[in-house]
Amino acid sequence: MILPLRGLDLRYEPRPWPFATVRAPEIAAHWARLTEANPRLWNGEVLVQHRWRVEDGIYRAGYMPVDYASFLAWRDFGWPAPPVRNGFGMAALRASDGAFVLGQMAEHTANAGKIYFAGGTPDMSDVTADGQVDLAGSLVRELREETGLCASEVVFGDDWTAVIDGTRVAFLRAARLGLPAEAARAMIRARLPGLAEQELADIVIVRGPDEIDPARMPGFAAEYMAAVFAAER
Repeated sequence: MILPLRGLDLRYEPRPWPFATVRAPEIAAHWARLTEANPRLWNGEVLVQHRWRVEDGIYRAGYMPVDYASFLAWRDFGWPAPPVRNGFGMAALRASDGAFVLGQMAEHTANAGKIYFAGGTPDMSDVTADGQVDLAGSLVRELREETGLCASEVVFGDDWTAVIDGTRVAFLRAARLGLPAEAARAMIRARLPGLAEQELADIVIVRGPDEIDPARMPGFAAEYMAAVFAAER
């Protein structure tokens, strides 16, 4: 489901997560297996939605903190009930020639080989003093950390598009670069080795619907690009 939005009202509302408590032994065993295969994984905190609704073009939700080990177990166990949502912001980066510019995740990440826009599940650093979850700030940070691009180098759209893909909700915000795709790819690739942690293995250009790869691109990224290309025909 693709929903154009006028705005977001996302609030920090901490509460216990029954899944993490009831299945704690399984989660610990799963995390041990993951970290044995990839010691670079870190069990920090992320934020997930425990309530949500859309009213008059505004997506309203409450977020609670969960540890990353439980978050990955929830994903890998098939998103068991009770329902929560992974609601994250992404910068839908587009070059001056109309091509989309995406990142391919590096082998040491939890989503190795997947191709999608810069972004990520929000964490406690995205909670403002008044209790809002700042996805606009989150995607700017993720864009900088993953690609080396600063907010001053891109022009962001005012509105959001929510792509609801099962238990995942990608909140995409258009982001324009003043460079053609090949030049943008070369610039970002040159910056990757100098980043604090290189999360991307490569930069991928998508110029049209025939270049969308459903096998490596999650549904939220593939469907968003397909919808944009279809609207521009």
